[in-house]
Amino acid sequence: MTEKKLWAGRFHQPTDAFVEAFTASVEFDQRLAEYDIQGSMAHARMLARQGILGDDECERIVQGLERIRNRIAAGDFPWSVALEDVHMNIEAALTDDIGDAGKKLHTGRSRNDQVATDVRLWLRDEIRIIQQEIRRFQQALLQIAEREAETILPGFTHLQTAQPVTFGHHMLAWFEMLQRDHGRFEDCATRMNELPLGAAALAGTTYPIDREFSAELLGFDRPCANSLDAVSDRDFAIEFSAAASILMMHLSRMSEELIIWSSAQFGFITLSDSFCTGSSIMPQKKNPDVPELVRGKSGRVFGHLMGLLTLMKSQPLAYNKDNQEDKEPLFDTVDNLKGCLKVFADMVPEITCNREAMRNAALKGFATATDLADYLVRKGIPFRDAHEVVGKAVALCVERGCDLSDLSLQELQDFSASIAEDVFDFLTLEGSVAARNHTGGTAPQQVRQAIAAARDRIRQQP
Repeated sequence: MTEKKLWAGRFHQPTDAFVEAFTASVEFDQRLAEYDIQGSMAHARMLARQGILGDDECERIVQGLERIRNRIAAGDFPWSVALEDVHMNIEAALTDDIGDAGKKLHTGRSRNDQVATDVRLWLRDEIRIIQQEIRRFQQALLQIAEREAETILPGFTHLQTAQPVTFGHHMLAWFEMLQRDHGRFEDCATRMNELPLGAAALAGTTYPIDREFSAELLGFDRPCANSLDAVSDRDFAIEFSAAASILMMHLSRMSEELIIWSSAQFGFITLSDSFCTGSSIMPQKKNPDVPELVRGKSGRVFGHLMGLLTLMKSQPLAYNKDNQEDKEPLFDTVDNLKGCLKVFADMVPEITCNREAMRNAALKGFATATDLADYLVRKGIPFRDAHEVVGKAVALCVERGCDLSDLSLQELQDFSASIAEDVFDFLTLEGSVAARNHTGGTAPQQVRQAIAAARDRIRQQP
């Protein structure tokens, strides 16, 4: 394959060897090869339809590109740093294969609109894969939520016992985070689905191209409206990275809870051995390395978002070489996001809930105190007064080292004459959870209804 620079006409000296390697991107952008070929085939067909290429030339180009696609898939394609990037490597190989017809492929386009098209095509497919992994993780959450719909778990605020919930209800909170993530990626894919091809270097082309036809061939909703914006826009990459960062923040929060819950101090859950590792020195250790690593990778993805924002913040219109730096952080974000989602979707169904440990923990910290205050309000006592009554009762329990449910009826009535025998129905963990029987509440009946509704939402928007 010839390694002559396809742009070398105005140059009198060869590129410095170090500069050649320094400015090349083929080592990482070759992963765009399939999308570069798709874009080139569509471009050739559009040129032939417009009479800019002959039909026979178009057919030779498409067949030549198909042969290159097969060579790349077979690992039999010699990538050259001297040819700089994936686009020049493929174009040079095509010209070697079919002759002068290959040189005509670049008519009416530039690498500027070509790479912008390739990245959008690639990212569009990757978003669909990510959304599928989100759905798989959500299904795993619904599975465990159904299994543990009645398992009592202490709910926390400030990491202090607040009110009892169920493990199933808690898993549904994670489901809702992921539901918003799925929607953000859908929005990103919709906004991104405009075709830069035809903007050429920055100002369009004098050839009578049909950008709407190219967009139709490649599955874009429409061409980009402005040629300057088409080649210089990387908002879609930044928006994707922002959505990815929010998702990774959610996964990091989930990881933190799994790490805490699986510790000896909590003992709420047991993670499968398949997702843990041991210590090289302490034989008793079972370390939650998978959630710890996911928690760590969140910072990596956040960093890529900051990097892309910084990359773009000072660029004048239109395309600048800076934009070559958009791919590695974007590629790395996609790779890590898919890996984190996959491992969570695989790990969560294997979680074992230690129900007795969860229940015992919920008995500590006066988790039913708010239920007692609500009980008094229903008896006609203003909430602030009820709050004070319960606070005094809790203070007595702290002094004695017991729970509210351990106090006798007489002792409770010393705080308020409105308290009757039925109060104990509200001081049990099960009674507390069952009492919040409303949409979004903790009652097992509501949890099961929420699971059914969640499955309907997934079916309506796969």
